[in-house]
Parts: sequence; structure tokens; C-alpha cells
Amino acid sequence: MNPVLKLLTEGVHLTTAQMAQAAGISESEVSQHLEQLRKDRVFLGWRPVLDLSRESDAAVRAVIEVKITPERGGGFNRLAERLSRFDEVESCYLMSGAYDLLIFVSGPSLQKVAGFVSEKLSTLEGVLSTSTHFMLRSYKEGSFLMEVPSQETDRLKVSP
Repeated sequence: MNPVLKLLTEGVHLTTAQMAQAAGISESEVSQHLEQLRKDRVFLGWRPVLDLSRESDAAVRAVIEVKITPERGGGFNRLAERLSRFDEVESCYLMSGAYDLLIFVSGPSLQKVAGFVSEKLSTLEGVLSTSTHFMLRSYKEGSFLMEVPSQETDRLKVSP
């Protein structure tokens, strides 16, 4: 595997000099690898991991399971790409199992997210059904554990 890609998949955000040292290659080689990964659309950008529960005006997030009818000649792709273009949609995945697409959405309020589902998503031709799950609390995000109060990490007290 490309050594720079290996560092990126491990979630490491390093300078090119740090990547070069960790991968055992020159800094110019790291820059070349990064440029090639960008051209190949493998490396699309850096993404911070945020604990938005600490923000008073944090967005409401939901996961939506969507069943759709595949289109002739386009399968699931055309509708999935159309859904992905909505501003509310953070991520969209083709899934195996009981539903076809898994969509992560966010909005300023529960009502706005619910409105997106009822007015935009479920009314699209080809969408058969949706099942919305609102995220209440995040314990781990992007391989990072959210801060857990110390009393929750201590061992239980055992008394004789």
C-alpha cells in the first residue's frame, strides 16, 4: 500500500515532513504521493473530528435507511447521486441487507431534519420507504473516543 495512504487511513494528520519520517521516504516523495492521490480522487481532503455536543447550537444529526427502486441502466447510482447533492446530506452509502441506502443528514433542528425527510427525500420518485434514527449522543467519532467523565471509566467499587 502507498505509505502516505496508509498513514491517512490510520487517521494520522501529520505534516509532509512527519509523514516522510514515518513512512521512511523523502518529503518530496510524500508530496508526489499526495498529489497523485488527489488526482486519482482517493484523497479528497482532511476532515476534523468534532465533539459538537459541547456547542450550544449544535446541529441535529440523523441516520436514514432508504429503500429505493433501481433504475434501468443506472441501478442505484443515479438516485444515490441525486440524494447526495442535497445540502442536508453529509454521507450516502449503498448497503446490503434490508435497505438500499444509508444516509447521514444534519440540520439546525429536529423539525428541519424531519421536514427534509418528509418534503424532499420521501417524495422523490424511486424512494419506496425511509426509516429515520436521530443521533442522541456520540461516544466515538472517526475512531476518536469522546470524552467520558472519569467516574464512568473508574472500576466499580467492591465492598466486602
